[in-house]
Amino acid sequence: MPGFVGRRTELRLLHKRLGRVTASREGSAIAIRGRRQVGKSRLVQEFCDSADVPYLYFAATKGSSAVDSVTAFLAELADSSLAAAGHALPPTGVTGGWPDAFRVLDAALPETPSVVVLDEVPWLAEQDQVFDGALQTAWDRLWSRRPVLLVLLGSDLHMMERLTAYDRPFHGRADNLVLGPLNPAETGRALGLHGADAIDAHLITGGLPGIIRSWPHATPPAEFLRQECEDPAAPLFSVPESSLLAEFPAPDQAHRVVESIGGDNRTHANIAATAGSSQGQIPSGTLSPLLRKLTEEKRVLAIDHPLSTSPGKPALYRVADSNLRFYLPIGRAIQEQARRGRPQVGARVLDRQWTSWRGRAVEPLIREALELAGQAGGLPWPDTAAVGGWWNRQHNPEVDLVGADRSPVAGRIDFAGSIKWITGAFDRHDLHSLRHAVGHIPGYDHERSGLVVVSLSGADLDTDEADLLWGPDEIMACWTAD
Repeated sequence: MPGFVGRRTELRLLHKRLGRVTASREGSAIAIRGRRQVGKSRLVQEFCDSADVPYLYFAATKGSSAVDSVTAFLAELADSSLAAAGHALPPTGVTGGWPDAFRVLDAALPETPSVVVLDEVPWLAEQDQVFDGALQTAWDRLWSRRPVLLVLLGSDLHMMERLTAYDRPFHGRADNLVLGPLNPAETGRALGLHGADAIDAHLITGGLPGIIRSWPHATPPAEFLRQECEDPAAPLFSVPESSLLAEFPAPDQAHRVVESIGGDNRTHANIAATAGSSQGQIPSGTLSPLLRKLTEEKRVLAIDHPLSTSPGKPALYRVADSNLRFYLPIGRAIQEQARRGRPQVGARVLDRQWTSWRGRAVEPLIREALELAGQAGGLPWPDTAAVGGWWNRQHNPEVDLVGADRSPVAGRIDFAGSIKWITGAFDRHDLHSLRHAVGHIPGYDHERSGLVVVSLSGADLDTDEADLLWGPDEIMACWTAD
């Protein structure tokens, strides 16, 4: 398969920004943030290679001193096509820190359009407290008047958001782009897979290009997983492993919380108990702000609220990245067995846990697909804007799908439904259970609200027994090709 997959929309956006710089002869800045291994650096390098203008690409090194970073920056500048186009060799003996380094860069900029990329900006800000201010001064006084596109990259989502926040020096100076994983259609297209296989591949890889590139073209997911059981260094394992190490270098409380949720402890009470220490469970006053940080700042976790016309509890937490969600309970065990030369044991771990894991992991993807379809007017209920699930404190019953006009507290329930993502058709026994469960949802109206069935293996029902019946192909169709 090709080394670069997807990202057509993002490439067009970057080329559009460069076109604006070319036409106006003035600078433009864009800050791109996204989780580790999502492909930010690869995207921007592809853009630089295809832009046909001189560029500088500087990638920071975590843990370096400010002096070492400035030295490395100037060395990279001296070797760049940008310096060659400027017909001047920038000096390397600058001792004035980032303000002087940025003046050297300005002197090296050609009169023609160019691109400057600073990768892992949060690391540079960590190393030197004056970095943000120096960047703002250089932009305002120097670069904004030149035909240069400044691209700022970072994996620390909160720090990148802060970079352009209203109380920070670079506020209002850069547009923001959040780079997410490849969507299921892009994953399937890159791998030559369709339908249920493409969905499985997306769940396994999390849509991360670094894993997708290691997947042989048109290889079914089951075969790919069997092959990876023999390779402890496979990207399927090393990517989430490195992500964990980068986010949580020490086995602290935050790490234990993520591990607990990855082990399918999803309620506040269960997380507090299982992520605690020998001193007991984590106090609520400690756990609540930690969960908020992991959800809102780190974006490692996602939170699901029961959707109905009444406020509901409890909230349920899950690991946001499905590849990391696969790694924590299954992938890591397979990797450990592969390191010990026991791939057959890893394969048995996969056999035992795969079906139940996939059945839970696919739920957020299906809800997102239905929500996209609702917002595009592709459902029998044209005003559906939010899709979630519903449960009570006892988790009896639980309803996989609820479609409504808004969330988390709906004004109207359009439909409720069930997901059956195993071998075997959705049958009348399943339908009877669904009809019983939906009656517990606040706001569900048997006369007006519909029933939805999403099944991996189809349904053994009459056509009028469900208002909407979806399978893998209908789910994949919600992410259209560019």
